[in-house]
Amino acid sequence: MPIGDMFERSIQRSINGVIKADQKDDANVWQELDEYVITKELDGHLRGFFERYLSALDNPAEASGNVGVWVSGFFGSGKSHFIKILSYLLANRQVSQEGQTRKAQDFFEDKITDPMLAGDIARAITGDTDVLLFNIDSKADADNSRDAILKVFLKVFNEMRGFSPDHPHIARLEQELEEKGAFDTFKAEFEKAADSPWLDERDGYTFYSDAVATAYSAAMGQAVSDPDAWLERLERDFDNWLSVENVCKMIKEYLDNRGKQHRIVFLVDEIGQFIGGNTQLMLNLQTITENLGTICDGRAWVIVTSQEDIDAVVGQLKASSANDFSKIQGRFRTRLSLSSANVDEVIQKRLLKKRPEAADTLRELFRKEADILKNQLSFTNTGRTFKAYADEDEFAEVYPFAPYQFTLVQSIFESVRKAGATGLHLARGERSLLDAFQSAAKAVVEQEPGILVPLYCFYPSIESFLEGVVKSTIENAAKNPSLQDFDVNVLQTLFLIRYVDEIPGNVDNLITLFIDQIDADRRGLRTQIEESLQRLEGQTLVSRNGDNFFFLTNEERDISREIKAVDLTAAEEAKKLGELIFEDLLGGMRKFRFTDNGNDFALNLSCDQHPYGNRNDGALNLQVITPLIDDRDEWRDDKTLMRSTEGEGQVILRLPDDNQLATELRQYIQTDKYVMKRTDGSLPSTARRILQDRADENRQRRDRLKVTLEKLLQSAVAFAAGHQPNLKASTAQAIVNEALHDLVRNSFGKLAYIEHLTGDPQAEIKALLDDPSTLALDLGEGETVNPRALKEVQQYVELASASHRQIILHDLANTQFARRPYGWSEWETVLLVIRLVRAGELSLKLNQTVLPIEKIYEQLNPPSRWRTIEVERRKAIGSAELQQARNLTRDIFGKLPPEDEDRLYAAIKGHLESWQQEFRQWSTLSNTGYPGKSLADEGLALCDKLLSAPDSFTAIQQFTSHKDDLLDTADNHQELSHFFTNQKPVWDKLIKALREFEPNRPELEKDNDAKIALQRLEAIRTAPSPFGLLHEVEALVTKIDQVNSAAVAKTRTHVLGHIDNQIARVSTDLDATKADADTRNRCLLKLQNLRQQAEAQTSLAHLYQLSTGSTDAADDAVDELARISAKAKKVAEEKGEYPSEPMPAVKPVKAIHASRLSSTYIEDAESAEQYLEELRKQIMDALAKDCRVQIR
Repeated sequence: MPIGDMFERSIQRSINGVIKADQKDDANVWQELDEYVITKELDGHLRGFFERYLSALDNPAEASGNVGVWVSGFFGSGKSHFIKILSYLLANRQVSQEGQTRKAQDFFEDKITDPMLAGDIARAITGDTDVLLFNIDSKADADNSRDAILKVFLKVFNEMRGFSPDHPHIARLEQELEEKGAFDTFKAEFEKAADSPWLDERDGYTFYSDAVATAYSAAMGQAVSDPDAWLERLERDFDNWLSVENVCKMIKEYLDNRGKQHRIVFLVDEIGQFIGGNTQLMLNLQTITENLGTICDGRAWVIVTSQEDIDAVVGQLKASSANDFSKIQGRFRTRLSLSSANVDEVIQKRLLKKRPEAADTLRELFRKEADILKNQLSFTNTGRTFKAYADEDEFAEVYPFAPYQFTLVQSIFESVRKAGATGLHLARGERSLLDAFQSAAKAVVEQEPGILVPLYCFYPSIESFLEGVVKSTIENAAKNPSLQDFDVNVLQTLFLIRYVDEIPGNVDNLITLFIDQIDADRRGLRTQIEESLQRLEGQTLVSRNGDNFFFLTNEERDISREIKAVDLTAAEEAKKLGELIFEDLLGGMRKFRFTDNGNDFALNLSCDQHPYGNRNDGALNLQVITPLIDDRDEWRDDKTLMRSTEGEGQVILRLPDDNQLATELRQYIQTDKYVMKRTDGSLPSTARRILQDRADENRQRRDRLKVTLEKLLQSAVAFAAGHQPNLKASTAQAIVNEALHDLVRNSFGKLAYIEHLTGDPQAEIKALLDDPSTLALDLGEGETVNPRALKEVQQYVELASASHRQIILHDLANTQFARRPYGWSEWETVLLVIRLVRAGELSLKLNQTVLPIEKIYEQLNPPSRWRTIEVERRKAIGSAELQQARNLTRDIFGKLPPEDEDRLYAAIKGHLESWQQEFRQWSTLSNTGYPGKSLADEGLALCDKLLSAPDSFTAIQQFTSHKDDLLDTADNHQELSHFFTNQKPVWDKLIKALREFEPNRPELEKDNDAKIALQRLEAIRTAPSPFGLLHEVEALVTKIDQVNSAAVAKTRTHVLGHIDNQIARVSTDLDATKADADTRNRCLLKLQNLRQQAEAQTSLAHLYQLSTGSTDAADDAVDELARISAKAKKVAEEKGEYPSEPMPAVKPVKAIHASRLSSTYIEDAESAEQYLEELRKQIMDALAKDCRVQIR
């Protein structure tokens, strides 16, 4: 039985594979309704929609937010077909064919088995419904303004009502005429004036402006004086009127005029593609849907389709805009998504459904060939699972196709469209999966069961819609005499999967895609496909990236040819290999750490005898020989072994052969050079995309090269210093490390001189320098630390010093003893130097000055300072001079000194530092009034000078040369120490006494004994060295204190009496005025305070001041009482109040200082009369002013 006879319906029948919104003829509609397959998924979608739709009918008040329906599905999934079927059902479209007439609902009696759903549909279509189905892209004008969607809605609404669709202001005019009942009159008058029907000429209304104005005047009874201006005003008025709210109100009026049950449904195809990334259009759709819902009370619905679900569209818009799109999601609460499973089911039921006997034949065939089929339909390295046949029933349902093809062809359609390899038609959805599978099935209708449809059979279904450059590439390949027909099929297959990321174009996958017989020979196919790929690659029709092959367009092919033409040299290949090996695989290896002692060895790297990176003297040589080296035969085991002994020994890693390495590497370098050269902004977008693709492929190629080289390194043969080490490592880095360890151990003869490795050399160095008791060379129990190594360092320094060569610590540690034959760690070498320094054998100098022990460690960190530090033999002090220093130390410091130079130096240094601290402290105290500053400063200067010696040799020499100064300073030190320890309180008493006696000094000096005592205290205070005089201070202070106390007591008695008199004077006036407590307190407070001060005051001058102050305070108090008394009297007079017993008035006091009335002597009667007259005059003036007079 031929395959074509197996199908229930003829596979050759005409099927409208693509559903268009504007295809509404009866023949198309009949076939669409008749063959529409209600899958399980579609059943659920219909049920969900009609539940919402009927709910809106039953509860109009709650329907305003539920009138939006978002139908999503991938390219070719049938979403356009779905809303078109929905439009037929809502309108209950009536169609006729071959004498039969049926309504849309009739076609679904057999398709829908659930009576509840059938009942919902029947109830939904009982009312009057206007259904407006349209593709928004085809209806929209060229402008993409923010009102574009609103204008399309208005356009189809006007068109449905018979008004002008393309000129909305003319449609508004027509609506006005219709509402006034004048439209027929207008059309008749227009036809008279224009000699042509209105409906034929309304798009050219500007040409017929006079006829339009004449017809309008006749119909409405309104004259139009200027037709052109009138029409322009109509257009301006419409532009001002146009808004979402006004359009929705107009639709509501239309619905109200047709009854409360009348509804309108807008079905908009491909809204998602039309909106794209335009946020304004999305907001426009939101506003339209929201206003239709609220204004029209749920009687106006909006159903849209999109290739992406609403959450994905909103997500993209949110990513590029700050607008809030949460409302639009709320407006489209009914969301129906068509999946790939739905498409599979439609194709199987509508196209591939078998006759019963054919299905039985196919099931039997599967039972025989099931195991073979399982192996035939397998893929490798795919990004998703591509299914084989699950069982015999699935085999019968989808035959002659394989289950994976439904998923794969869907991905092909979508990816090819997105990649831009197709023209406008496929991009707009004018091809469907149904059509593709029918075309592929037609190609095998005459063959017998047992065949399978290979993937290239799907190519014709999209060929006519491909861009010219893609199609011409495959057409030209068919004409190429160097290629075979099979090559063209391979090329077609590679094109189909070119943009499907989930299935790479490796040979194994191509074999599966080429299976055209159940028992096809996979091995034979492999050979055939590999040979074909070689021919296609040779013609630059395909590109290879590792195991994967890719279809090349004309532009891609041109670029691939240019890439192949890029010139390369062996040096470039070796350099790139070196980069991949040394940078990528070995982590930028420039040094090698020898773990036995922690030493870092510099490396000289080479790849195929081409140096890589900088060269360093004394560095270890590491050379990698790859399969790409020109003289590969010269690197046999025996010759390579000999070469590994060159330069005191080196490591050579010889990689095994590899067939693909050269091709991959050259293609990588050529592509890299080409992309770097061509990357600029002047290239067209297509070329930039191709270059980006090549750059992406090259990154993958680099990764593969690294994997290949890693494997080759793991299998490499190692040669090190004349022998082949037995390496056990398994990774590239570990192999190189192990080989270099072997090289160091076998080519560094004095490496073992470091017998005792220090775990932390820096800590050991610090301990040696910090603790003077540490034995620098001792390991314990009399054993010397690394004696052979110490001897090597010491001898090297001695020889260099003998020849007057400068030795820098950096060169010593990083060059001399880091290279062959030593190989010591740099810090281990520095530790050896420090041990010799502590042993008195070597010295370190900085800026020509020997570094003292305590300064060495800070100069060792960081190691970059080593370049400024010199190493030299230490100068030793003579035994006679050493003994002289010991004796002087004993004489000065009174302690038994050590015998060896270093410990003697340490002892002297310790004593001087102690002196230095004490002298500095005493000098500071002398600045605050204590004696001995000159002695302290002299001692401090001497200590600073002696402690500045850089080493023990210089320090001991300076110490002995300053013997006399040291003896004098020792005496001064003893004297100052005695003073600040024992005599300081006496000095403090002297200073305090002089400070306390100073105010009374004039009175004290009237006493001769006190005067002499004061003079003696001053002499002691100002003496340069008062230390021997301080024993007199106690007696002198006692003597002066006796005289001072007597004088103060006498004066205080007199002053207190005077103050008491003043208090009594003020109290008398207070009593006379019967002053209240507050006034008494205020007047007497200052006098009482002065009396308290006088009782404690010891200064005679201050006591006299207090006496004068009390007189002034009493005057002030009396004046205050006088002011209070006068004020009280004035107030009483103003009020007319006269008390029976008037308050005594307190008069102000006028003090007359009798001694100030004359500046000369009174020598005769005349001068006496003059004086008395002046006194009398001042008294009388005061009395005249109602003052009391007090003579002073």
